Amino acid sequence: MQLKEIDVRPVTHQEYAHYHKLMQHHHYLGSAHPVGETLHYVAIWRTQWIALLSFSSAALKCAPRDQWIGWRYRHQFDRLNLVTNNSRFLILPQWHIPNAATRILSLCRRRLQADWLRYFHHPLLLLETFVDPQHFHGTIYRAANWILLGSTKGFRRANSQGYQSNASPKLVFVYALQRNTQHLLSQSYLKTSLSMWGHQSSC
Repeated sequence: MQLKEIDVRPVTHQEYAHYHKLMQHHHYLGSAHPVGETLHYVAIWRTQWIALLSFSSAALKCAPRDQWIGWRYRHQFDRLNLVTNNSRFLILPQWHIPNAATRILSLCRRRLQADWLRYFHHPLLLLETFVDPQHFHGTIYRAANWILLGSTKGFRRANSQGYQSNASPKLVFVYALQRNTQHLLSQSYLKTSLSMWGHQSSC
């Protein structure tokens, strides 16, 4: 396989049942139920599916991320839609090939902003993901230049309204989509091009 032959694109509505079946069968957490704005991706080599990814709404609270951004509590929830969570990343069993995972993650990241605008009509500034150190070390994310911020306190999203303890802290990685992402998210007033997309509900 030549890595340059790999392509990444959103999963179509007609393909979602197949995507869900593969994720449910092969991912140790199963297939995630969509939370808020969600995009599913498939990586393809020639005509064969080799990997699956999901990006969905950001965690409501994450101390390492929130401290890194430096945003105030009253701004945080109005700006969470500018952050998305890489909630699933699965390389299908027969496709564990050196450097393929990093290549796939990078391809997905490069097109994610344009896809988000197309599907949800607002931009993104930051990617986040949580890695369970009992299963993985975040090697793919480190190789793709994501930043390790620390660990969570061991809670997981129970539903759209809250979290519950699962006694398993996760490693927190982020990837800034602009050089000034921290400043843009933490400033007192968002740029007009960003603030027009913010949630209108108060914190």
